Amino acid sequence: MRSGQHFLVDPAVIERIAGYAMLSPKDSVLEIGPGTGNLTSALSARAGRVYAVEVDPELAGGLAGRFPNVEMISGDALRVELPNTGKVVSNLPYQISSRILLRLLPRKFELMVLMFQLEFAKRLLAGPGSKRYGRLAVHAAHFSSATLLETVPRTAFSPQPRITSAVMLFRPRTNRVMVDDGTFNRVTGHLFSGRRKKVKNSLLAGRVNPMVVASLDREVQDARPEDLTADQIARIALRVAEEQSL
Repeated sequence: MRSGQHFLVDPAVIERIAGYAMLSPKDSVLEIGPGTGNLTSALSARAGRVYAVEVDPELAGGLAGRFPNVEMISGDALRVELPNTGKVVSNLPYQISSRILLRLLPRKFELMVLMFQLEFAKRLLAGPGSKRYGRLAVHAAHFSSATLLETVPRTAFSPQPRITSAVMLFRPRTNRVMVDDGTFNRVTGHLFSGRRKKVKNSLLAGRVNPMVVASLDREVQDARPEDLTADQIARIALRVAEEQSL
């Protein structure tokens, strides 16, 4: 077992998480970090196909062949090619929550049920102007509609972590500003590279074309990124993308 892993063992919590995904035999589902297979078992009983990505070779080997409709993928979920599934259900390894969520959100999905640290979940749900609002919240709001489903106590895990966890539901946002995902990712990276910097200074520091920066509304140029909505930031990215296509 790798250091820092906490396996979900509470049967009631496991059943609720699997239930939130509303799985049927027609569904294929992706699970990242199956660990000892407790949640995997519940998903396997409901879905037609489960793809489980596990970085620990020992754990992956222990799950291989255990469930007839589960395909084990041994590797790093941040690097391996992830299968296209309509649903994602995972107790994510907390140390990679940020990076894996940034990878999952732009993908086509029907819904995702994911567990994080409670503090991380609060950051995802934060609104403009709040202390917790940052790049993660912008990506969550741009790509999805996110809901906190329940908090999960430490006693639901073995070994017990020091923190409370939270289960969240993500559904794809259908009315978002359509902009190239790569450009959006780069622009949010520029804007949130340093807090309290003005938009124009952050973009220029990221080597965005000065003419594009100057074309933005003066109010937007002088704003701080943490005060802008996800849609406002997406429109900035759209201007950058339009300039790149010329």
